[in-house]
Amino acid sequence: MCSVVPDYSPGFKKPPEILRLKRKKFRRSETVALSGEFSSAATLKDSPAPPRLCPGSRRRNPFTNLGNTPRLLPEPSGVQSSTQKLTDVEWLVARNDVSSRPEEEFLKSRNNDGFTCKEELSKIATAETLIKDSCLAISNTDVLSSPSFEFPADWSIKTRLLVTSSQSFAWADHLKAQEESQGYIQHCRATLINLPQSIQEPKLSTELRCAFQQNLVYWLHPFFPWLPLFPRIGADRKMVGKSHPCAFNEELQQMFMSDWSLSFTSLYNLLRAKLCPYFYICTYQFTVLFRAAGLAGSDAITALISPTTRGLREAMKNEGIEFDLPFQGIRQKKFSAAASPLETEDEKDTEIMGNEIEEELGVNGGDGSDDDDDDGILWLVEMGVEDKIKKPDTIFSKFCKEKTEMKLDHRPESVVLVKGTNTFTLLNFLMNCKSLVASAGPQAGIPPTLLSPVAFRGATMQTLKARSINVRTQAHSRYRDLFSLEIVGPIMPHCLHSLSMLLKSAQRGTFSAVCYTHEPTAVFNIGISDKQHMKESCINGLSNCGLHPNTLNQLTLNSTLGKSSIRLLEMSDYLYTWKT
Repeated sequence: MCSVVPDYSPGFKKPPEILRLKRKKFRRSETVALSGEFSSAATLKDSPAPPRLCPGSRRRNPFTNLGNTPRLLPEPSGVQSSTQKLTDVEWLVARNDVSSRPEEEFLKSRNNDGFTCKEELSKIATAETLIKDSCLAISNTDVLSSPSFEFPADWSIKTRLLVTSSQSFAWADHLKAQEESQGYIQHCRATLINLPQSIQEPKLSTELRCAFQQNLVYWLHPFFPWLPLFPRIGADRKMVGKSHPCAFNEELQQMFMSDWSLSFTSLYNLLRAKLCPYFYICTYQFTVLFRAAGLAGSDAITALISPTTRGLREAMKNEGIEFDLPFQGIRQKKFSAAASPLETEDEKDTEIMGNEIEEELGVNGGDGSDDDDDDGILWLVEMGVEDKIKKPDTIFSKFCKEKTEMKLDHRPESVVLVKGTNTFTLLNFLMNCKSLVASAGPQAGIPPTLLSPVAFRGATMQTLKARSINVRTQAHSRYRDLFSLEIVGPIMPHCLHSLSMLLKSAQRGTFSAVCYTHEPTAVFNIGISDKQHMKESCINGLSNCGLHPNTLNQLTLNSTLGKSSIRLLEMSDYLYTWKT
């Protein structure tokens, strides 16, 4: 006989079980109601009534904006089946609005399709930047230049190049060992490669793949595998925590600087002999560009330094180095004539810079201060010490001049131009300049970086990093393939032009390239010469410098970009257009 527990009910159920039964009953009644509604034609015209709330059901938030709810684009018929999903990179291109939505909302919409957050974050990190830049290159609505068979020389250093095209970049992937070795040999021997205007099968063209490897090579000194030595300006954050042998060992620092001086001298001798077209010196404060005679419209060796400070310019004057401030000379010519309506805001600011300083110091005040100064001078004459004390006006004018010069510091207008034999004096000045090497911080004791398109003493051969990514983007009601090639590293002027010639042949005269400029070097595009035509002897002497003749012809022209640089380079039907 079983004992009966008082107040026990066999039909008792827990609250979760009751709620589950109510939800099940509600769904069953809703299904029956909907099936009855769709059976009549009159009900099809009207919208179905909203379902009634029941215990356990969730009410929609009335403040939610349905227009902001993320939803996937419909897949076009004939392209993909209903069970097949787009890949992550393809979906990012199809959406084309990654940068306009919060990341949390983006991940939430993707999780509804069966993707996890970890998978999404790992793939977005590698694809999101590429897609943004691809969309920028294709959907750019700014006005470009007029079509031309050649684009102007850009003397700035590019840190990244993103090329997009409707043709595949498979020819740039997975070079064979023989093709890679052949590319190195062609670079060291300065082999001239002339490709046809259009290559039918680029992936099968060994000559194209070897030439691509040849154009990726550059020369660097010094080289530390664990330490990035370009760019140097603003690179302290990237170098924090990465120890190097120069930090605390003064004897080792002197050895490195002695070796660096030999490499620097070797480069300058190659430049003077016209066996090296140009090279860069990248310090933690400024960058120097040395160019051989015949380049950029100059018949003498030139050197551009940017940005500079008043202290550096004064030190150069004390060493007897004659230099010019190109932007100052241009402004004096412009302001000597009538003011042009096309003057930029920067030029207007520079024009009134002197007036602002005089107003701050009270030099232009008409409050009778001149009479007081005259009285003071007469008193000094009576005392017989007027020759030993400087006149106050001289002190004020000198102070105004110094303050005007200091306002140029660390700005593009502070660029310095050195010509001719003064570049040799600059060579000795830089080798003995104490401010060339940082004395504290992450870059302490590290010699400046030397970048060159040709080999020199103590240089290390390096190659730019290249990779291609294939994506799919939506165009109207169908999908089309979009191919991208990304090149990362110090991309020098000759490399940009040589790669454009390769892309012209491989991509059948149609591509778009987004250029990322190292900003301190953009000012090197300033015109330094008024000569329209160079002597043939200057140009012919550079035939052994290791550059392609077409690239050399481009670099010999006077620069026309000013202090801007090429940001977008496009080719259509074998014609260039660009945007600065």
